[in-house]
Amino acid sequence: MPNAIIVGASSGIGRALAKELSRDYDLGLAARRIERLKAVGEDIGGAHVAKIDVTEADARERFDDLVESLGGVDLVVLSSGIGRYNPDLEWEDERDTIDVNVRGFTALATAAMEQFEASDGGHLVGLSSVASEVGSPTMPAYSASKAYVSRYLEGLRYRADDDDVAVTDIRPGFVDTPMSPEADRFWECSPETAASQITRAIEKEKNVAYVTRRWWLVSKVLGLLPDRYRASVM
Repeated sequence: MPNAIIVGASSGIGRALAKELSRDYDLGLAARRIERLKAVGEDIGGAHVAKIDVTEADARERFDDLVESLGGVDLVVLSSGIGRYNPDLEWEDERDTIDVNVRGFTALATAAMEQFEASDGGHLVGLSSVASEVGSPTMPAYSASKAYVSRYLEGLRYRADDDDVAVTDIRPGFVDTPMSPEADRFWECSPETAASQITRAIEKEKNVAYVTRRWWLVSKVLGLLPDRYRASVM
């Protein structure tokens, strides 16, 4: 079986995706909360687990160690991320969001690409967001950082054009996870539904995939709305 690593697998979409991918891959799971991660591994019948905090200096080294324990990697999914409601623009919340969603994401995206380019290729999947397509007045660092993720993945895809490396940008809408405490939101789906659609996008090596797929329509409408309406959507 091919090998896959999911970073951010201890909860939410990452946890649901681990269950989906365990059918077809030998898995390496990574997250900050090692006890939760071990529980996920047990739930899916076994996996290599590693404690990785993407903001720490040793994150890339720990990622490489996890790849070595698997004997190589064919698929890497970067699912870790944070988003904080921050209408008062508290610096600590903005800083932490940037540290995880920009600096931490880039650290492991580049580590994954190095692994793929040193072997026979592979597939990098990153989770950005529909929120990447419009600035948020209450979560400005989140929407901006997810825009960074989308553009960075696009750049990596262009860079890998002549190589055997696929790069997929997953853009979820509202998903019922601990990071999304509000209930009954527009077109909100379960982590399991999100994971199922992400798995299909991986199988098809999509460049960009919206989850759920109808959020593609929202993204097109967002591009047409005047600013006074765009700010109230996300």
